[in-house]
Amino acid sequence: MTMSLETPGRPGLYRLLAWLSPSFPTGAFSYSHGLEAAVAGGAVSDRASLEAWIAAIVAQGGGRIDADILREAYQAAAVGDAAALDTANRRGTAFRASAELALESAQPGAAFLAAYEAAWCAPHPGPLPARGERERSGTAVFTLAPQSGEREGPIAQRWEGEGQTPGEVCHSAVLGAAAARAGIALDDALTGYLLALAGNLVSAGLRLGIIGQTDGQRILCALEPVVARATDAATARDPADFGGASFAADLAAMAHETQYSRLFRS
Repeated sequence: MTMSLETPGRPGLYRLLAWLSPSFPTGAFSYSHGLEAAVAGGAVSDRASLEAWIAAIVAQGGGRIDADILREAYQAAAVGDAAALDTANRRGTAFRASAELALESAQPGAAFLAAYEAAWCAPHPGPLPARGERERSGTAVFTLAPQSGEREGPIAQRWEGEGQTPGEVCHSAVLGAAAARAGIALDDALTGYLLALAGNLVSAGLRLGIIGQTDGQRILCALEPVVARATDAATARDPADFGGASFAADLAAMAHETQYSRLFRS
């Protein structure tokens, strides 16, 4: 019996589903994007308020920012523009309303990068250097050049120029770069990312005890047009129209940093 190593159907779709699966080790489950503080303060208490909260984040808050960063990183990677990719990543790490929201982007971003390079590159490289070692050696967050003629090579390389040190890894930026290299359509990558964001917040609501599993699925069903519109808006939006406006969620994330009893890291 012979076995083909080719991936049938749409290999890009397979990769996207794997990278956004809860089993992909990014640690996203440990973050609530300020939802825990909103629940503690009574702003979110049932299915309707949770649905509205998540919809606002997806369409106008962190989801909108991440959608733009993903688009910019994707487009930069698609044309091999390393400077634009670096700019997208740096902007993605800078535009966070609180320290915990910055961690919510950077820690899963670094975890995604490590898992991607350890498992999805050919040939599989060894583990990445520790962050301190990368800073001392000047290892970059991203590179665009595949190795040995492969479309998907390791992402880490050295910065060009002296005096540069790597910043944090923005999750949406590294996913956008990986999606472009895998031949995944931009709108598929955006839809998948925003659905994963919504799904993670629904999961947080489940663990906080304000909804059950059936209501969680009702929320995700109701958010389908919200995610679709957010995807369409991100693909058409002028890059100059960058930013978010979910002040309640941002304030909740700030309040969470001093919350006495917590399940989540944000």
